[in-house]
Amino acid sequence: MAQDLLSQIDSPVDLRRFRESELLILAQELRAFIIAAVAAKEGHLGASLGVVELTIALHYVFDTPQDLLVWDVGHQAYGHKILTGRRDVFHTNRELGGISGFPKRSESEYDTFGVGHSSTAISAALGMAMASQLKAESRKHIAVVGDASIASGMAFEALNHAGVSSADLLVILNDNAIGIDPAVGALKDYLTKTKSGKETGRDNIFESLNFDYSGPIDGHDLPALIKELERQKTLDGPRLLHVRTTKGKGLKQAELDQVRYHAPGKFDKITGDIPAKDDSKLPPKFQDVFGHTLVELAQQNERIVGITPAMPTGSSMKIMMDAYPDRAFDVGIAEQHAVTLAAGMATQGLIPFCNIYSTFLQRAYDQVIHDVALQKLPVVFCLDRAGLVGQDGATHHGAFDLAFLNCIPDLTIAAPMDAIELRDMMYTAQLGLGFPIAIRYPRGRGHLMDWQRPFSKLEIGQSRLLTTGNRIVVISIGTIGVMVQELIETEKLEVTHVDLRFLKPLDKSQLDEVFENHDHVITIEDGTMVGGMGSAVGDYAFAKAYKGSIHKLGLPDSFIEQGPTSDLQQIAEIDRGTLLSLIKSL
Repeated sequence: MAQDLLSQIDSPVDLRRFRESELLILAQELRAFIIAAVAAKEGHLGASLGVVELTIALHYVFDTPQDLLVWDVGHQAYGHKILTGRRDVFHTNRELGGISGFPKRSESEYDTFGVGHSSTAISAALGMAMASQLKAESRKHIAVVGDASIASGMAFEALNHAGVSSADLLVILNDNAIGIDPAVGALKDYLTKTKSGKETGRDNIFESLNFDYSGPIDGHDLPALIKELERQKTLDGPRLLHVRTTKGKGLKQAELDQVRYHAPGKFDKITGDIPAKDDSKLPPKFQDVFGHTLVELAQQNERIVGITPAMPTGSSMKIMMDAYPDRAFDVGIAEQHAVTLAAGMATQGLIPFCNIYSTFLQRAYDQVIHDVALQKLPVVFCLDRAGLVGQDGATHHGAFDLAFLNCIPDLTIAAPMDAIELRDMMYTAQLGLGFPIAIRYPRGRGHLMDWQRPFSKLEIGQSRLLTTGNRIVVISIGTIGVMVQELIETEKLEVTHVDLRFLKPLDKSQLDEVFENHDHVITIEDGTMVGGMGSAVGDYAFAKAYKGSIHKLGLPDSFIEQGPTSDLQQIAEIDRGTLLSLIKSL
């Protein structure tokens, strides 16, 4: 029996030279390779383990890259990357200067569409299929979509369109009953009945949308997969193949704890065990400060409800869901619905805390404007993962929220410097403001251990003066202010530091004072400089005819790739060294 097959594959052309019987050995090698790589370097594990056989079968049967294969989200594309020429550089996955953790068009011709957010694959593959029709090109188009992603509105929009087209489109539904957290909703229940044989007396939902439906079949039965894909290759028009898989397949712990092993960090590649960590001596993650604070507030105010689009664990909304299961809702991968659901609740006197990752709020921008702000509905947006998020890269950095929210009327924008401010902002937000508010905070831990203090009401639009110096003032917003304050204290700088706290409304009285008493204004933010806090301060300074100089530090007008957050901060020049050099130069 042939061994070490994976080392012989530099492209799918090499894969297709193997006998079908050898592919079972290759599946074992590929699964072991992924486990070893992620155990050592971290990354997304469970999703890629679950599609090992499917990945091999797709590249074995279809003539990629002539046939166009589109992955949804991309958490599951590690095997795809390894089989398409990136095996020897896979150790650089998600590292600075290395390969991306997600499919990326500039990285490989096999990455037909860049992804990172969910539910785009069907639309993209349909667009490719329609383009092939117009150009009279003969090729196949395959979209691989998870059962959590296919429930999204965008996926349904694409299915609805594809069903009335004649496009050569194969949608593969990778059904494992979980996204990052367990899948939710009526469609999940439908798929459960379908694969358990309990679907009786009802039409198939996909056939009703004019798709040629096949399945469900076992996604780990490689010969069956190859046989079915060979059949699908002879067909045209819109088709859907329902494939059942197990997320984390091949690593016992990952199969048993699919949520934790979605992205487990470093672990033992032999046993699968994750090293025990004693977090009791570390400051809490901001997401956990949010989760515990929300429960405290919900105990005091029965009108508070929580909403998250498919990220209950990542956002720590799970804490509220466990404490008040009838007042906290995971709506699935449906950011637009989450925002307007919150708006509907707000019309009836509830106080919805809608927790969405900053990068995912971009998907519900219209709803924030039309359904919330235009009607002045008091929705509380808690924007997790704001700013640079590290190794997930450009698709996940929360770079734009300050800028894209700042132009919306009747919306307050707040960014706490620490856990205590986050708690007080959340407390203030539920006191009956009568207008919407967005509170943004970063991924990772704060710096305070003593954070569970009694709540204090904040004055909306009021900043904090932390230090007083002369000539130079640093205006920060958000947690980057901690770095600024530590720099001033350790370097004994005679610099004024203002923790702005609110981008909107601006604390104009504080700004008037610093303009009057300082020759140089430095603004620093973990967000884009284009339209961000620096722009707002600069615009106000211009309006007040400020005669001093303004120096803006923030994320540049370019997409920042993956890497450790500290390295990315240096690249973006929002790090301690850059700020110190600037202050000394002035």
